[in-house]
Amino acid sequence: MNATHASLIDGATQVIHDLISPAPATALAAALDRNTGLKLGDALPPIWHWLYFWSVAQQSDLGADGHPRTGGFLPDLGLPRRMAAGGRLFFHNPLRIGDAATRTSRVLSIENKAGRSGRLAFVTVEHAIAAAGHAVIREEQDIVYREAAEPGAPPPRPQPAPSGAHWQREILPSEALLFRYSALTFNGHRIHYDRDYARNAEGYPDLVVHGPLIATLLLDLLVRSLPGATVLDYAFKAVRPTFLGHAFTLCGRPSADGKSVELWAQDHDGWLTMSARATLA
Repeated sequence: MNATHASLIDGATQVIHDLISPAPATALAAALDRNTGLKLGDALPPIWHWLYFWSVAQQSDLGADGHPRTGGFLPDLGLPRRMAAGGRLFFHNPLRIGDAATRTSRVLSIENKAGRSGRLAFVTVEHAIAAAGHAVIREEQDIVYREAAEPGAPPPRPQPAPSGAHWQREILPSEALLFRYSALTFNGHRIHYDRDYARNAEGYPDLVVHGPLIATLLLDLLVRSLPGATVLDYAFKAVRPTFLGHAFTLCGRPSADGKSVELWAQDHDGWLTMSARATLA
């Protein structure tokens, strides 16, 4: 692939204030089949802050895909398809239920590429979250923009998943799980709930499981496997879409020194769909 890099020229920022209330976290715990009873003062599990700080757009400002139209905070790059590609998160202090918190966001970079499937671009957005006068989380979110799907275009070549998992958990995704996660994150992207749109407009065989949901489930596997572990940072990369209709497997193994954990998800055919790594305190 050939890549060109362009830095953002205007320094526009987006600031969102939110109250970290218990209801969204309680609802996500139920969706993940966890019996976590979170109450005021409890630390929010890692990356559950994605339930908060919604970028709320008017219904009339949504595009055909259900996302807010680009050209405001996020740039319009002339590429109609957009989805999460990965990210890096750094946890400085706990974000607690009951906190009044602020997220300040800015676009860090725009990288244009020419790939096998046509033109695409990666936009990296930095989110800095603060609460009670302290830095809490810094996140770099990667968003991929793509050209419109071409009928009959071959899917990207798959990668085999690693072997040697110490922990595994199989997940059979359902329409209800995808609906609940879309609702909890105020995500209107139609590939997660509109099967006709996913197939006919974006060329997928079925509904797409949210990448951030899989990233959340991988960290949940870590928490289930190492109770009491403290995550200092977490990085994940979406490799291949996961579709409704088949189970997928969450996998993990600790490093030899116990200071980090390798995590990955694989589909029913054994292909790698997401890779991730967490550093522990």
